[in-house]
Amino acid sequence: MTTLSLLNTPSIKKTLPLIGLLLASLLLTACSNPQNEAVDYSQQFPVADGGTMVDAMIGEPTGLIFMVSGDSASSAITAKIFNSLLTYNGDLDLKGELAENWSISQDQKTITFTLKKNLKWADGKPLTSHDVLFTWQLITNEATRSPYASDFQLVKKAEAPTPLTFTVTYAQAYAPALDSWASLQILPEHLLKGQDIHTTVFARKPIGSHHYQLDDWQQGEHIKLSRNPLAVLGPAHIEHLVTRIIPDKSAQFLELMAGHIDSMGLDPIKYSRVIPARPALKKKLNLYKELGNSYTYLGFNLKRKPFDDVRVRKAINYAIDKQEIIDGVYLGLGINIASPYKPGTRWSNPTLTPYAYNPEKARSLLKEAGFSDSDGDGVLELNGKPFAFEIVTNQNKEREKSAVIIQRRLKEIGIEVRIRAIEWASFISRFINTGDFDVVILGWGLGLDPDQYNIWHSSQQAPGQFNFVGYHNPKVDELLEKGRTEMNPDRRMAIYHDFAKELLEDSPIVYLSAGYGLTAIHKRIQGVADPVPAAGVGYDSHRWYIPQRYRQNQISEH
Repeated sequence: MTTLSLLNTPSIKKTLPLIGLLLASLLLTACSNPQNEAVDYSQQFPVADGGTMVDAMIGEPTGLIFMVSGDSASSAITAKIFNSLLTYNGDLDLKGELAENWSISQDQKTITFTLKKNLKWADGKPLTSHDVLFTWQLITNEATRSPYASDFQLVKKAEAPTPLTFTVTYAQAYAPALDSWASLQILPEHLLKGQDIHTTVFARKPIGSHHYQLDDWQQGEHIKLSRNPLAVLGPAHIEHLVTRIIPDKSAQFLELMAGHIDSMGLDPIKYSRVIPARPALKKKLNLYKELGNSYTYLGFNLKRKPFDDVRVRKAINYAIDKQEIIDGVYLGLGINIASPYKPGTRWSNPTLTPYAYNPEKARSLLKEAGFSDSDGDGVLELNGKPFAFEIVTNQNKEREKSAVIIQRRLKEIGIEVRIRAIEWASFISRFINTGDFDVVILGWGLGLDPDQYNIWHSSQQAPGQFNFVGYHNPKVDELLEKGRTEMNPDRRMAIYHDFAKELLEDSPIVYLSAGYGLTAIHKRIQGVADPVPAAGVGYDSHRWYIPQRYRQNQISEH
């Protein structure tokens, strides 16, 4: 499933007092608890239930009904609360979650799911196929305005003939069908029927069926989950999960060093330089690195001039040195890409190469598009208007640094760029949902299926949908429509290779890099799979545990 990637940090003026307080707290902790450094975290203990794991999040979820919210902060929490019919195992093969099994008709148009017996919601009510049918009806309702609706609107008939049977029939074979049912979180009909999905209190106080349930949500402070004894897959080992809302990554890192949080995503500097240089940190932290299924990009508002001119978009693509960003911002922990797919997978077209850094080519294309420096001030003009625009991004240090590098490179070819970094929720509501921007720097977190209809098809441009750059290319529309109905894997691969080629040629976005997920987890957390499986470091976190011996220094309340 596609998610709008959230990575955000506040302005320096807002963070200095917080960092100062945390530094004082860190020094006090070091003085009053010297025994913390004496703990030997290399010992392995048997599996034990209980304890509290604390992590941190830089942005707050917009709500806990993911089909409406769509951002990665919401996904990180709701994935622990709700189940889907199917899921992926560590090797990225589909397996049943709520479904015991499933069958596909000979014509590939009908899927019949058989649910596991005795499924229950956390409030003890039965979870049946009627909940699945209700969720499908909800996501396909136009009033829901879900960015994921297009996948499920292809179902021409959905039925729940028995409490354990759910059947969907498509007008024609739909290749991503099973993947879509692995991403749709099933909601309880008995709690949501008749409610407005956009105003319901359920979005703040959800009841699910997965390993954890919401215990407490303090706005701007923390979200606390507690183990669900009625979890359909069985209880998790760790009793409580606390996610603290700490908007600044530096503040998060101070808390990690102090032992006040157990896990966080790292930036390249902390992963490559800071932690390896500090023996005390190496003794208590495990580091994990994985190439994720995501990328960072610079996206044009194609409904605004001059970005409706492909020559201008290509010129900017040539003017940006992507390797400079990868090396300077990400310390080499990134890959220069030419396709919106994870490098090395069958969907990534191996014949495509990224736009090279070529400022002379950029100048030539801009001249061809009618730009010139008629007054000799170093800024290009078109019809007497200087070429100047604003890059908007969320408050994320890597994206802000990337914007500065881009600003400098574009100035060299005669383009003036302003930079604005906005807090995540405001960024989405004021700029993305309204389409009121020139250029953005953002990221996409992608699902495992290659279908990217909801990002690139011209029909997906309504407020709240994912084609907010306003891309419209009939050939791309046709390829995306064909890719959804092609069941032969090789022919389907060829379709998406053609789609990626067309997208690269058209340059509605500039690929900046495919990055690595860099994670630190305190060694008091045991049971983490190593090496990291294909599904990611956290896919089986319900199996993680905290030995009793390692709970002594752990804060359990925030």
